[in-house]
Amino acid sequence: MARKVTPGGARLVAVLGYSSGHASGQLHPICAARLARAVEEVRPDDAVLFSGWRRGREPASEAELMARGSTGRAGRILVDTAARTTHGNVVGTAAAARALSAREVVLVTSGWHARRAALLLRAASRQPVVLAATDGAEAARSHRLVHRRA
Repeated sequence: MARKVTPGGARLVAVLGYSSGHASGQLHPICAARLARAVEEVRPDDAVLFSGWRRGREPASEAELMARGSTGRAGRILVDTAARTTHGNVVGTAAAARALSAREVVLVTSGWHARRAALLLRAASRQPVVLAATDGAEAARSHRLVHRRA
């Protein structure tokens, strides 16, 4: 059961979806890795936003599949099934961060996608963004790379 988030006190952990476009009804391995990374990051009073749409005749969206696979440690679970692109992901994340008065956003995505997504999110949200990447050099630096407000 989700607990209520204290405004201004919680972080928003945003997990960006990924799919190859092939119908399977299961999380793509890249998306599953992002979910696993999010589990490492989430604290009990965090809000988690799963973001990703439903392709074609898929029975569930990427966001819904990730939410089903989450551990439930978060204070609140949010699902954005409308985001079809990175831009859509960050627009939805920025809106959720504002609505929650989150003190920072932890962005969970793949290392190859992290810099681009973080720059877009920082521009959209004007909040500190911490990268938590699943692979590559970004993963090793995830806790140190923080974009602060100008």
